[in-house]
Amino acid sequence: MQVQQNPSIPVSEVYWSLLHKADKKFSKIRELPYYHRNRHEYDAYFYKVFKVYTQLWKFQQENRQKLVEAGLRRSEIGEIASRIAQLYLGQYMRTSEASYLSEAYIFYEAILSREYFKEGMFQDLNLASKQLRFISRFLMVCLLLNRREMVQQLLHQLKALVDDCKRTFQETDFKEWKLVIQEIVRFLKADTAFMNIRPLRYSIVLECHPDSLPPVSTLVVRRSLRLRDAILSSYHHNEVKFSELTLDTFRMLQCLEWEPSGSFYQPNVARNGQNGAPGSGRINYSQDIADPTLPHNPRKAVLYRPSVTHFLAVLATVCEELPSDGVILIYLSASGSGMYVDATSDRLNPSCGQSKGDDSSLHASCLNFGSHGNGGINSIYPSDLVPFTRRPLFLVIDCDSSEAFEAINGVQKGETAAMLLSSSSSYQASDVSSSRQPSGSLFTIFLTAPMQAFCLLLGISGTDIDMDIYNKAEKLLSSSLGDWGSTLAKSDTIDPVWAQVLTDPFLRRLLLRFIFCRAVLSLYAPTFNKKEFIPKCVPCLPASFLPTTAACQTVILQVANIFEASSKFIFSEGLVLPENRQGDTEAVPCS
Repeated sequence: MQVQQNPSIPVSEVYWSLLHKADKKFSKIRELPYYHRNRHEYDAYFYKVFKVYTQLWKFQQENRQKLVEAGLRRSEIGEIASRIAQLYLGQYMRTSEASYLSEAYIFYEAILSREYFKEGMFQDLNLASKQLRFISRFLMVCLLLNRREMVQQLLHQLKALVDDCKRTFQETDFKEWKLVIQEIVRFLKADTAFMNIRPLRYSIVLECHPDSLPPVSTLVVRRSLRLRDAILSSYHHNEVKFSELTLDTFRMLQCLEWEPSGSFYQPNVARNGQNGAPGSGRINYSQDIADPTLPHNPRKAVLYRPSVTHFLAVLATVCEELPSDGVILIYLSASGSGMYVDATSDRLNPSCGQSKGDDSSLHASCLNFGSHGNGGINSIYPSDLVPFTRRPLFLVIDCDSSEAFEAINGVQKGETAAMLLSSSSSYQASDVSSSRQPSGSLFTIFLTAPMQAFCLLLGISGTDIDMDIYNKAEKLLSSSLGDWGSTLAKSDTIDPVWAQVLTDPFLRRLLLRFIFCRAVLSLYAPTFNKKEFIPKCVPCLPASFLPTTAACQTVILQVANIFEASSKFIFSEGLVLPENRQGDTEAVPCS
């Protein structure tokens, strides 16, 4: 990638020509959608842009002194580094490859440590704005990498910089940056250290290694599917978010990735300080070591408040490019509207308002992905997903009208969809007045951080948690979920829709956590025997996994006993705990 330089052309002219070429290509790639129809075309163009910026970066390094003498400023070097970091971050968002995210971090950290934008910043509003945008983007990368110490450092710098800019550029309104600060503060208040005691990503140290997953019964499985693509989106009024990443999609995104350190992972001693808050112990350097043996992450399209047509276009693209052994996960979190019609009777027939000219179609249940009052233009209906059931789908619907999506099965176009459906009502603690938990959707928390969800349900948070007790409960839950997974795999009554995804570690983990969530909410005294608080799965799982069974109740009782909270649940009379399960299991069984 060496730049061929004509000796008769000044170094500065070669540099400015290369910079102009890079800027032109960067502007073009920024206009391209992440998830457009031809991914290979986008990848090819990305590498062209990246090649030019690599040449530019190397050229300015090799000719730094001459370029500085010709007028090159440090802020211009910082701008090149910032754009390379943006390219890496954008490619991560497209491909979900963790290496791109790590490279973005390296470049942003270099900009921070070398203070490229500092010189003359308070004499040039444009330069100050670049520094603000750089910190904001670096914050996003650090959040995605769970570098919370750096997040706090950057937040402190952002606050100080906005205050300094307000004093220096008094004629400029920095209201937009005040809102950015409010967003990140609110985000961190919800996504606390307690919520991140254990990695949300799949750790092969803490959980069953994918090569050790128990085989599924050959009596029911005809194929094994792998999670290849996921589409994640949420839309709620005033939901917790930072930039275009909502709290719920942020958690689900991590839940569908490998913990990058893989076999090198070590628990962060500093994270396990008093009351579950970050302590002042040693830094965990294992987070800097990537395990090259890990499989690729499933690709994810994270859509922030998409139009319905954009969502459907992305889904169509993903379906078209899905490998033959692939399954698509669709996670949708939004408020619902309309009247739910029992899926077992009317499904998606004209009597449910699906025929033309039938006014009842205005009242069909749907997910609202926009402001109310615009008819169906901002609504995702169950019928919208039916054409895509030609490919295997794994639906996670977090909505108060999620049951309406049961209607998809029965009119599918070839593949029966697997569905995890939230309850129509979400239980709220007595001190929470909003319609959603301040820390995000409880259903989504159960799927991404089940032990934290259990604690939140009981009113236990990071301010009063005993870490020894918490770790004991976490080990018991991990062991129990492993046992459930083994039993499911051996079952000859499990529906093939579930059997074919049990060998995928991400989907298997979601399903097992759903079983735990359903059992907890079914046995919790305030929601006991109240259908509106119980999530559902479609198709049904074997009867041996119903909350009424001793197998499920025993696990919930054991976990509740650890927190001395068994009185908050209603168990079957005569339920007896096994003597050899005291919550101190060291290993996570896979079979």
